[in-house]
Amino acid sequence: MPDCETRAVRADGRFGQGFLTDTWYFAGLSSDLRPGRLLHADLLGEPVMLGRSTSGELFALRDVCPHRAAPLSAGKFHRDELGVESVACPYHGWRFRADGACAAIPSLTAGQAMDVSKVRVRRYPVAESQGMVFAWMGATPLSEPDGPPPVFPGAVGGAPKIVDRMVFDAHIDQAVVGLMDPAHGPYVHRQWWWRTAGSEHDKEKRFEPREQGFAMVRHAPSRNSRAYAILGGRPETEITFRLPGLRWEHVTVGRRQVLSLTCLTPLDEGRTLVTQLVWSDHPAFSLLTPVIARMARTFLRQDGDMVKLQNQGLKHDPTLLWVDDADRQAKWYQALKREWIASRREGRPFENPVQPAILRWRS
Repeated sequence: MPDCETRAVRADGRFGQGFLTDTWYFAGLSSDLRPGRLLHADLLGEPVMLGRSTSGELFALRDVCPHRAAPLSAGKFHRDELGVESVACPYHGWRFRADGACAAIPSLTAGQAMDVSKVRVRRYPVAESQGMVFAWMGATPLSEPDGPPPVFPGAVGGAPKIVDRMVFDAHIDQAVVGLMDPAHGPYVHRQWWWRTAGSEHDKEKRFEPREQGFAMVRHAPSRNSRAYAILGGRPETEITFRLPGLRWEHVTVGRRQVLSLTCLTPLDEGRTLVTQLVWSDHPAFSLLTPVIARMARTFLRQDGDMVKLQNQGLKHDPTLLWVDDADRQAKWYQALKREWIASRREGRPFENPVQPAILRWRS
């Protein structure tokens, strides 16, 4: 009997279509997966079951039983007489191990010839890093990771102080360029504690290529970014983007640190899960976490509301105009995507197309 799952996730270099493959995607927090728990996730249009066995093993399988298509995530763990754990489908009890191989089909009788070991569901490599779960979404079911998931500077002070999640009704490309856009702040994020009417200044920032992305190199925050005043002292910040959809701001105030990480996970072509995580060992987070969390939540919802407005125009498939320097990061993102796909297709190392630059805009 052939393997039951042979589909491949589609990669596409065109803006707003397809997804990057052979890379790590944020899939959740380690704390979401207690031992003995199964969770359903949509990743790149694929149904995925995330699980942690009662013994603590983390794994991910395609969340469709090959028998009658019931979701395996609705099942439960089963331990056989040898102590080997598997997941039992809720419909007919077909059991699958963490590697995707079928361990048992309870309805078979002793005289029925069937090689159960040849029945499989797709396995997705998963790994944990800094309290986060990442899933490797390969171009084919046989793709394996070529390295560990990313590690982020400034994930200090234990568990994240702030966790916020929101689904944007947008393709991941639109979500990425919207969140990295430096010029929308005075219009979308106008609050007394951040930006006020007329509070616009010329900005000049230095950028450098970084692993699978680029960074706005460390600098003092702009004078009209009022929220940094909460931290006191002389904060400095560096903002980094990395494929496929990771953006983080690492703020230092002397020896204290704040890390604000935004993870974009495509659920399907029209929806992107945006997860905002904040770590810090700064004393302000001991006193003001509810206030800071509300500010971050407000920012994310304002971006989500703008996505809904933008969709009214995008449904007409307009030609989008990109301008320098404010849209240079969006252009870099598209160039990074094209190079990632080309390097995989040609079987060669990824070559970052981003060159050091000083960008100027008004916001």
